[in-house]
Amino acid sequence: MSNPTAAMLVIGDEILSGRTRDSNMHHLAQVLSARGIDLTEARVIGDDTEAIVTALNALRAAVTHVFTSGGIGPTHDDITADAVARAFGVGIDIRDDARAMLEAHYAGSGHAINAERLRMARIPDGATLIENPISGAPGFTIGNVHVMAGVPRIFEAMVQSVLPRLTGGRPLLSRSVEIRRPEGDISAPLREFAARHPELAIGSYPYLRDGLLGVNVVLRGPDAKALDQALAEMLRLFPDAVE
Repeated sequence: MSNPTAAMLVIGDEILSGRTRDSNMHHLAQVLSARGIDLTEARVIGDDTEAIVTALNALRAAVTHVFTSGGIGPTHDDITADAVARAFGVGIDIRDDARAMLEAHYAGSGHAINAERLRMARIPDGATLIENPISGAPGFTIGNVHVMAGVPRIFEAMVQSVLPRLTGGRPLLSRSVEIRRPEGDISAPLREFAARHPELAIGSYPYLRDGLLGVNVVLRGPDAKALDQALAEMLRLFPDAVE
């Protein structure tokens, strides 16, 4: 049986303009891989309702889970929650349980809750809240879509809140070797090696270090024994390889 699949939708003009560097996809890929959920696609789009709706509907029809980051704060450009509600064809309004989370957070912070902050309590009808232990404002899950904040620390906390709900598969394991030769020198035998091991994902990643060309080859798969056997074969194939 194949693993569940996932996609990530990164939302925000600040990502596309280069003002903000996204680290959330890297974190999500790592934790999903350890859970046995295969991240198969990631998209980055701006703060545009039509673009969010179109991308979200395409992704949620294609994979087991969709994770979004960004656009659920209190400002005018935080439009993700409304776009998600539109994609699912449901209403959206301030919800009592989400409001209570915000009120509890702001009561201890010394800041008053106001109409703008209450925007973060607007939740699409039928959604389940995602706990936010960092700043109080919840994310939410609707259908197979998990909607989270873009701030990395908060995103990571929300992912941790969601993970226990998700059924995983077989975690993806990896083995790697370094071959200190140019990629063109090893491509033919590496292609033949990959053809002999269709059960594995095999990637080659060239580098230039201290003026020397080399390749890091990574073997990935769910079966530790098969990985170890393939690694042993690779070391015989490339005697100069270094684990």
